[in-house]
Amino acid sequence: MKIRKGDTVRVMTGKDRGKEGVVDRVLPSEDKIVVTGVNTAKRSQRAVRANEPGGIIDKDMPIHVSNVMLVHKGRPVRVGYRVDDAGNKVRIARPSGEEIK
Repeated sequence: MKIRKGDTVRVMTGKDRGKEGVVDRVLPSEDKIVVTGVNTAKRSQRAVRANEPGGIIDKDMPIHVSNVMLVHKGRPVRVGYRVDDAGNKVRIARPSGEEIK
């Protein structure tokens, strides 16, 4: 999967189109990711401890990885791979060929 935890992504399709957020979790077996502030749903949560309140909370739900693009230098880009001089596989931004940190 070309998107990793900690990447900033922009939603390209769906109800949250145009929103940006940071990837919290990656679910490679389902080809889905969880992004902060995107695809939120109301869920009931039980009070686990006496000092924690229960109730209805907003929870970020998974979104398919094909519906987002990585943001590199403020613009959404496709991600590719290249092998550098040391033999390491690195991610690159497709339009410019620059390495993604």
